[in-house]
Amino acid sequence: MRAFKYTKANNVSAALKQIKDKPNTKYLAGGTNILDLMKEDVERPEELIDISRLDLNTVMLISSGNLKGGITIGASAKNTDTANHPLVRIQQPLLSQAILAGASAQIRNMATNGGNLLQRTRCPYFYEVSMPCNKREPGTGCAALEGVNRMHAIFGWSAHCVAVHPSDMAVALATLEASVTVSNTAGEKRVIPFPDFHRLPDKNPELDHNLQQGDLITSIEIPKNNFAAHSYYLKVRDRASYAFALVSVAAALELQGSKIVKARIAMGGVAHKPWRALQAEQILEGNIASVALFRKAAEAEMRQAKPLEYNKFKVELGTRAIMRAVQKAFEGNKA
Repeated sequence: MRAFKYTKANNVSAALKQIKDKPNTKYLAGGTNILDLMKEDVERPEELIDISRLDLNTVMLISSGNLKGGITIGASAKNTDTANHPLVRIQQPLLSQAILAGASAQIRNMATNGGNLLQRTRCPYFYEVSMPCNKREPGTGCAALEGVNRMHAIFGWSAHCVAVHPSDMAVALATLEASVTVSNTAGEKRVIPFPDFHRLPDKNPELDHNLQQGDLITSIEIPKNNFAAHSYYLKVRDRASYAFALVSVAAALELQGSKIVKARIAMGGVAHKPWRALQAEQILEGNIASVALFRKAAEAEMRQAKPLEYNKFKVELGTRAIMRAVQKAFEGNKA
């Protein structure tokens, strides 16, 4: 690990002031990803600003405004505390399921919600600094494109990058149509709808998201919905724990009897960002639930896939995963 300067910030304004005009400075919260990247010489910040003491760890009901009845989640709240919070477990169980499917208990105890959204790909070529990687070093090429790409993207990739986003939490938030509140170094706040937060690679795969240097995530907002009784997170991976998704599906349904009034589905392990299954949603909505309908929706979504040499199996796996997640969501949460 290279030498770096370490400073602390005790409030949001101090953190924003300390990072202003420092292009090679990063925030440090739980440290579960950035420190690993520094040890591997992938990330080389000159300074880390510790924001773990910021008062951004509350989870509470939104009592006014357009999102009244929804939930706001502090960016500094730990993943474990968020997943186990009564408001989240009761009103947004899909988010609890997704968080608890990720990482290990030890990492969830340290990792923050904001950091979870900002974690970087686990593509092995990104971590191996001797290999070309446009995400790590723009212009060098993508070794995974013609390499061992079993874990890589089947949607939205470009010739510049085929990596996938590793977060489980983000897949659930995409399904729940969350938004992210951010403060910038000028002291201005803005709200980013979740579909606009992460990016597809296009020609700039080094950019994982649409934040600017120094932007600080302060909270995540989830609007009120009617998905609590019928939602499910399915994660398919090589082993039962401590593994990233080959394919994951977050499915949420609003029902009237057996009729699907509203459907929201997102996938993980298949793209550079959480992938909203819009084709599948459109086919499900307004129809009576059935296995045949679930298959039709899943197959329509997966027809858009463009698999690579070693991940063609993800097309069938994705089809079956969507079908199963929607079926489980339809059956309802038993707890």
